[in-house]
Amino acid sequence: MNAFKIPLSIALLSAAIIAFQLALIQILSIVQWYHFAYMVISIALLGFGAAASLLAVFREKMVNNAEFLLPFLMTCTGIAIASVTSISQTAAFRFDSYLLFAEYSHTGRLMLTYLLFLIPFFLGALAIGLIFVRYVDAIGKVYFANLLGSGVGGIIALFLVRMFFPNELPALIAILPVLAGLTVAPGYKRFLHFGFSLIALSIIIWKCVIPPRLIQSEFKDISKTLLLPDAKILLEKTSPYGNVQMVSSSAMRYAPGMSLSAPKPAQTKMAAFVNGDWFGVITDWSRTDTSMVLDYTTSALPYAMAEQENVMILQSGTGMDVAHAITRGVRNIVAVEANSTILSILQHELAAETDSLLSHSALSLHNVEARTFLSMDTTHFDLITLPIVGTFGGSSGLNALHEQFILTKEAFRDMWFSLSASGMISVTSWIDYPVRNPLKILATMVEVLHELGIEDPTNNIAAIRSWGTITFVMTKAPLGEKEIAAIRTFCEAMMFDPVLLPGLGAEERMRYNQFQDDLFFDYVDRITSSGKEAFFAAYDFNIRPATDNKPYFSQYIKLSNLEGLANFLGNRSLPFFEIGYLLTIITLIQISVASLVLILLPLFKIGWKGEHKAGVVLYFAGIALGYMFVEIVFIQRLILYFGNPIYAASATITALLIFSGLGSYYSNFFSRDRKRLLMIFTVIFVILFAYSFILTPILRDTVQATVFLKSLTVLLIIAPLAFCMGIPFPAGLSRISKMNTALIPWAWGINGCVSVISTVLATIVAVELGFMWVMVFAAFAYSLPLFTIIKSHE
Repeated sequence: MNAFKIPLSIALLSAAIIAFQLALIQILSIVQWYHFAYMVISIALLGFGAAASLLAVFREKMVNNAEFLLPFLMTCTGIAIASVTSISQTAAFRFDSYLLFAEYSHTGRLMLTYLLFLIPFFLGALAIGLIFVRYVDAIGKVYFANLLGSGVGGIIALFLVRMFFPNELPALIAILPVLAGLTVAPGYKRFLHFGFSLIALSIIIWKCVIPPRLIQSEFKDISKTLLLPDAKILLEKTSPYGNVQMVSSSAMRYAPGMSLSAPKPAQTKMAAFVNGDWFGVITDWSRTDTSMVLDYTTSALPYAMAEQENVMILQSGTGMDVAHAITRGVRNIVAVEANSTILSILQHELAAETDSLLSHSALSLHNVEARTFLSMDTTHFDLITLPIVGTFGGSSGLNALHEQFILTKEAFRDMWFSLSASGMISVTSWIDYPVRNPLKILATMVEVLHELGIEDPTNNIAAIRSWGTITFVMTKAPLGEKEIAAIRTFCEAMMFDPVLLPGLGAEERMRYNQFQDDLFFDYVDRITSSGKEAFFAAYDFNIRPATDNKPYFSQYIKLSNLEGLANFLGNRSLPFFEIGYLLTIITLIQISVASLVLILLPLFKIGWKGEHKAGVVLYFAGIALGYMFVEIVFIQRLILYFGNPIYAASATITALLIFSGLGSYYSNFFSRDRKRLLMIFTVIFVILFAYSFILTPILRDTVQATVFLKSLTVLLIIAPLAFCMGIPFPAGLSRISKMNTALIPWAWGINGCVSVISTVLATIVAVELGFMWVMVFAAFAYSLPLFTIIKSHE
């Protein structure tokens, strides 16, 4: 093996594959929604598994022609990376998530998109697999270069998304595989490969100059907004948080549940969108304003109850709630917003339109995730406000897999301890049908109050509603007569109806805004009563409070009640209520079938011969399941820790891959001795089982540290585990290559097949059982190889 060229080429190729994977996630988040991230990861792993199977079937021919095939496959990978995004936007491939259950042709297009995006991963994996086979004697070093390159690819992607728009990324990333191909091109055929590389570079340059146009779903928020009269995109910026766009229209309105008696018009100038999804309205606030549109919505309830001096606004977005607080005369305002690009636009490009709102003397602005700030700040506030929950007309469940740590029970507890003695927490929600969001918010408040020792939560919760929204206020002290009177006065002035209030009469709940029946109020009363557990179990949707272990606030489907919901809503209507989680389940089914067909089925051509078959299955299935489960858990746990999901994913992937690569580099030392390998699996099992219980406390106790110390803490947590996790795969291949070479392709195939399924499966386990159980299952998955080693030793 060339000591320099082969490791360099596989590192370049691996970096490109990981970077393209992350770019594709960003692209699909723009044209569809972010939940397709799991599909992309699974497709990438499917490509590796399918490549391993093809390589197993045609191993001898491909190894004999490796000198030609390696540069050819790498260059083809570059061409595919540069081209598939453009092809996916054509009518033959373009699908729409909303129409998958209404127009079945979109299901076929989704499958075609699977296969299309599979191509670059398959070609790249075929080149990597060919290197593994040809240089199996140096598998540890080669695998190290593979993982090191993959880790660097995550860093490259993070850099590129800051500098370039998502549709420009594939062509830029495609340069790396072409360079890899040139690196390993043989001398006697270099001219041929050089010519092919020129063709590839010409295609890449073409795609760089004329990047593909990303066609967004017609159901995306921005697509509907651009249908308004004279609507246009005024400003566009890229960032790790997504593609930020500012849209203006003279017909744009923003009035969440506005009072029918409001004298102030609801017109606004502009709105912000991130990856095509609504982010917030750009207020036309001026320093001379004495009132604003939110004064005439239920969101003004806490200001009607008492004068607020110190206010914290979590996830302040485009500053609408900040403007509201300033208008209400609040002296000290703390605004917390994680999206630095939005803040930069408001502070610079749109400063004139907002009268320099974010530079107001009463405002203290913090660019960090809300929960991270809560854990770090020691100030006490009179009022803490949360962003509005849901959307007008209800949600279709597209946020079902979005980790909303700001709406968990732990978040409300953190907010509670940040309140002054007379402080309050306020959250407004659109009223959806069937009712889900308001009931879950109320259930969360009730359970938190119970856990804090407050027996009757109705003394500490007030709620009022308009025709479209409901606002809940949770108070630290029991509601007093003065506050109750102020709430009633506010409701009468604005034609709102109280929903929860001490001494409330049934006739007061529907004085101004009528429902067809009083079921909603029955639900509210049952949640605030001692029979809430029975109600949770009987209700058609999952409205139990979200927790940090299961932070999926918008996940309402009960798998046990899926058939009942389908009968009630109709098979074709159900997806429009809860499409997000259903798509994940469908992805699991489709990707499982695809992996069996593309990975395992071809292997039957070469037969299933020799001894140790059961051991191979347990060994390579166990390490595949365990590794993917660990990766998913660390990404989710570090979101709260770093206060940024992009950095959390990048830190996890980079640290895991680089230190796993180091482990693989020294794997030969462990593969020679069963006892050493047994020790490695024992260490992995013990660490994972321990992390199931101590990881969260460690992160919670160090969350207030500096970024440097946090990074060091994460390194100390991940490094030893990742080092050990990098050893089993190359060590296993090395051992079975000496026992029975016929089992090598099966080992690759099984590992690839289970890896494909594990990515989506880990998400479903996290939703149903929580992150802690994902880690526990990862520990037990790594115990399967432990059993095979013990058995073979006996």
